[in-house]
Amino acid sequence: MKNTAWLVDSSIYVFKAWFTHKEIYDVDGHPINAVIGFMNFVYTLLSTEKPVFIGFAFDESLQTSHRREIYPAYKANRATPPDSLRLQFRLCRAFLQHFGILEKASTFYEADDVLGTWAKQLNTRLIPVNLITADKDLAQLVKAGDHWWEYLRGEKLDEKKITKRFGAKPSQIADQLAIAGDKSDNIPGVPGVGMSTAGKLLRKFETLENLLANISEISSMHIRGAARIQQLIKEHQETILLSRQLTGIVCDIEEVSTEDFTISALDTAAFHSFCNQLNLSDSIQNKWLLLHQNLLANRLS
Repeated sequence: MKNTAWLVDSSIYVFKAWFTHKEIYDVDGHPINAVIGFMNFVYTLLSTEKPVFIGFAFDESLQTSHRREIYPAYKANRATPPDSLRLQFRLCRAFLQHFGILEKASTFYEADDVLGTWAKQLNTRLIPVNLITADKDLAQLVKAGDHWWEYLRGEKLDEKKITKRFGAKPSQIADQLAIAGDKSDNIPGVPGVGMSTAGKLLRKFETLENLLANISEISSMHIRGAARIQQLIKEHQETILLSRQLTGIVCDIEEVSTEDFTISALDTAAFHSFCNQLNLSDSIQNKWLLLHQNLLANRLS
């Protein structure tokens, strides 16, 4: 749909390119394999979908993340990216800037929060969103008409399919993660209670608040080990409440206009200069310029 906004969880696709593309270098000998791979992904997305509204969110620094203030061990299991990859992230953002497309990162909030803020404001303007990601956390943002979309794998989920895939409705995903924990983000959960069981608890109690207010009813549920689960939930209430502060996406970090998501005119000379630094051939540069013209024409049609 032409009025749909495409919101991209960019870092995932930069990392994917970093791990899968062979070494390529710019004119100064810096590796740019992640940049080229990311650009290939962007080209495929733009040329195939021809979006009128689009924005790319990036992660900046975990060291200053507001979630680290809440829980210092948050994502402490993640290795620090090498300097060469940090440079490539900056180049990916610079490319989008030169191409006239919205990109954003925050030193205090994560890309999820940027995307959540964008999605909420676009939804209030009756613009559905496609969340381009591979991160289950972002499923919590999906409302009627929206999609969680792992674009490269072709997995596109609406509200109903998210509920089937994750065992909880989009509005329950943050609660589900708070109960089960998330090892990839080093978020603690209730030991022995996984996503499936957490989903079953939320199907009965609907919300985390209602679950914790009625813990004594868990033992009467028709699930394996109900009495043990009741005891575990009772013993780990503080952990659950702490984790819920980490799993929920912040959706009010800034004001954005609908116009911000539209492609803008580019400075051709600056674009060529940037591409020359990347050692891109004239034919590749011209391919991008033609795409830009087509996107502008599509926006105005």
